[in-house]
Amino acid sequence: MARSPEGGRRGRDRDDRDNEFSDKLVHINRVAKVVKGGKRFGFAALVIVGDQKGRVGFGHGKAREVPEAIRKATESAKRGLVRVPLRDGRTLHHDSVGRHGAGRVVVRSAPPGTGIIAGGAMRAVFEMLGVHDVVAKSLGSTNPYNVVRATIDALKDQENPRTIAARRGLKVSDIVARRSDASTASEAPAEA
Repeated sequence: MARSPEGGRRGRDRDDRDNEFSDKLVHINRVAKVVKGGKRFGFAALVIVGDQKGRVGFGHGKAREVPEAIRKATESAKRGLVRVPLRDGRTLHHDSVGRHGAGRVVVRSAPPGTGIIAGGAMRAVFEMLGVHDVVAKSLGSTNPYNVVRATIDALKDQENPRTIAARRGLKVSDIVARRSDASTASEAPAEA
């Protein structure tokens, strides 16, 4: 049976799109259902997917076998990607706070060479996003589902100076200058 060139091309495009994303398994939960003949086990997987260039998403999948749960979670994550603007392709533009349920996270931009200072589920989100320098703290719930959702919530608040300048009717240089003035002003009292 001969395949049309268009059909083959579409299949390759889909494979290329899948190859540009990397995924990281964050958590697997095993649940047992007690039935007449014993226990039936099921698995739930939490997966983070990103292109390491500013897009990230998370997914949750459940199945009787671990590989199937991971596959479902990965597909779910690719459907819900979020684009996050990065400063110099390495850190966030500004600090932000995210919440979900009892989980709360604080994420802060950091100077070059800082690395990813975050734990567990938050670290996976930043690695898949492509952030190299960030300081983050998880407060409240340590449940990985809540931490990941709170981290994504904090990242959704990120805006780059260009969009803020357009909204306020200012130049980008005015906003970036204010950011650097504010950071030097906050450091000045500490030196005195």
